[in-house]
Amino acid sequence: MKTALHSYTQLFGRYLGPHRGKAIALGLLLLGSIGLQLVNPQIVRGFIDAAQAQADPNRLAMAAFAFLGVGLANQVLSIVIAYLSNDVGWQATNELRSDLVAHCLSLDMPFHKAHTPGTMIERIDGDVISLANFFSQFVVRLLGSALMLLGILVILFLEDWRVGLGLTLFALMSLLSLAKVRAYAVDASTAERETSAHLFGFIEERLTGLDDIRANGAGAYTMRRFHQVLRNFTSLTGQAEIRRSAIWSLSMGLFGVGRVLALALGAALYLSGAFTIGTVYLVSYYMMMLFRPIEQLTQQLRDLQKALAGIGRVTELLRLERIILDGPDEGLPSGALDLDFDGVSFTYEDGDEPVLTELSFRLEPGRKLGLLGRTGCGKTTLSRLLFRLYDPSVGTLRLAGRELRGLKLEDLRSRVGIVTQEVQLFQASVRDNLTLFRGGVSDERLLEIIAELGLQEWYLSLPEGLDTELGAGSRGLSAGEAQLLALARVFLRDPGLIIMDEPSSRLDPATERLIERGIERLLQGRTAIIIAHRLATVQRVDEIMIMDQGRVVEHGERTALAADPDSRFSFLLRTGMEESFA
Repeated sequence: MKTALHSYTQLFGRYLGPHRGKAIALGLLLLGSIGLQLVNPQIVRGFIDAAQAQADPNRLAMAAFAFLGVGLANQVLSIVIAYLSNDVGWQATNELRSDLVAHCLSLDMPFHKAHTPGTMIERIDGDVISLANFFSQFVVRLLGSALMLLGILVILFLEDWRVGLGLTLFALMSLLSLAKVRAYAVDASTAERETSAHLFGFIEERLTGLDDIRANGAGAYTMRRFHQVLRNFTSLTGQAEIRRSAIWSLSMGLFGVGRVLALALGAALYLSGAFTIGTVYLVSYYMMMLFRPIEQLTQQLRDLQKALAGIGRVTELLRLERIILDGPDEGLPSGALDLDFDGVSFTYEDGDEPVLTELSFRLEPGRKLGLLGRTGCGKTTLSRLLFRLYDPSVGTLRLAGRELRGLKLEDLRSRVGIVTQEVQLFQASVRDNLTLFRGGVSDERLLEIIAELGLQEWYLSLPEGLDTELGAGSRGLSAGEAQLLALARVFLRDPGLIIMDEPSSRLDPATERLIERGIERLLQGRTAIIIAHRLATVQRVDEIMIMDQGRVVEHGERTALAADPDSRFSFLLRTGMEESFA
C-alpha cells in the first residue's frame, strides 16, 4: 500500500503539477462552496425559529430569499468546480496516455513480442480511464470532504459541546471503520484489470485473424473460447464489485446509526429546554451533511482501490527500461553507406539455438546484395539487427565504418529504409501515409518523388490527389498500390541503405512492371540488400550471399558464382530457386 501510495504521489505531482494555477482556483472555489453549504442550514434554523415566534413576514421573506440566493450561488460554484476538476483531470490523464504511448513505442522488440496489441490498449487506455475520475475528483473531493467535515464539527461544538462530542466520536468511528477495509478490494481490482486486458487481447487477435478463422471454419471454436474468457472476466469483475461494495454497505449502516444518534441528542436537548425546534433541525441537517463528506471519502476509497490497481500497472509499465539505447555518435554521412558484419552471432532467448552464427561479410557503398536462403535461415533477423531492433549477442555490426551501438537510433533508422511485401497503411490521407504524419514536407516535394518513381499515372487516378483518404490496413487499395506508396515513403527519407523483401513477387505482371521501374529508381546510388525469392530478382544485384541455418555458406560476385558450375548459386540457377528453397 505504501509503495502504491508513493507511486500515486509521484504520478500526481508529475501530471497535475503543470496545472497548479487551475488547481489553486479550484481550491478557492471549493472553499467558497463549503462556506455557502455551511451557512444555508443557519438560515433555515433562523427561519424556523422566527416562524415559530410569529416574526414579521418581511423577515421571513428575506430569510427565504437569502436561502434561495445562497443555494443558487452554490449550484453555480458546483458547476464551475465540476468543469475545472474534469478539465484538469482529463488534461493530466491525456498527458499520461501520451507518455505511455511514447514509452511503449520506445521499448524493445522482446516487450512487444510478449504483449498483444489488445493488452497494450487496455494498459494505455483502460488503466488510465480508471485514473481519470481519480485524478479529476480525488483531491477536490478529499480536500472538500475534509474541510466540510471539520467545519460541521466546529459548528456543532459551538452549538453544544455534547452534540459536538457525540457526532465527532461518530465521525471518527466511521472513518476508522472505513480505513480498516480500504485495501480489501485492491487485489480483486488488480485481477479485474488483468482479465480485462486478456479479454481485449483475445478480441484483437481474433479480429486480426478473421479471414483465417472463417476460411478454416473456426468460428464455433472461437466463440467457445470467447465465452470462456468472458466468463472468467465476469466472475472476477463480480468478485471485485462485491468487495468494493462492502465499503458502501458499511457506510450505509453507519449513516443509519448517525441519524438515530443526532435525533436522540436533539430530542433530549429540546426536552431539556437547551435547544429550539430550529436548532434540532440544524443538528439533524448537519448530521446529514456530516454523512455527505464521509460518503464522499468512502467513494474515494472505492475509487482509490480501483486506481491503485491501475497505478500499479501504469507505474510498472513506466519503470520498464529500454535495452537498445542511443549511442554518442553524430549522424551518418549522406549517400550510399558501406556495411560490415564482423563475427555476428545472435540468439533471441537465452538457451535457444543461435539464429545467426559467426556472420561476417562486407558490402561496399552502392553495391547490391542478393540474400538467398530457406525460410528460417536468418534473413529476417539480419534485417532486424540492421535497424537495431535487436543487438548482436556476439560480434560487431558497422555502418559507414561506425558501430551501430554507437549511433543514435533516430539517425540510424532515418538512413536505413525497408520495403516489404506487407505494407502498413493508416486511416489517413495519402499525404500523411507518405510522410508518416511528419510536418515540414511540402506537396511539391511529394509530387517530385511520385514523378521521379514513375508513379504519375497512379497519382492521377486518385480522386482527391494527396488528400485522398485511405482506409486502415490498405483497405480500398490493391497490393500494387500499397507497394507504390511504400516505395515513395522510403524514397522520401533518402536512405543510404535499403533492405527489400522482393515486394513485387505477389503482383500481377502489369503492376509488377510499374513497381520494378520504381525499385530501379529507388536503388540508384544506394547500397541495398535484396531478399530474393525468384531468379528474376537476382539479375539486378552485384553480389550473392546464400545463408543456411544462420551461417553464410556462399558469398561472392553474382557473375562469378553464376559462371562457376560448382557453386551453390549456379546450382540454383540450373534447378530453379523456387524449387530449391521450397
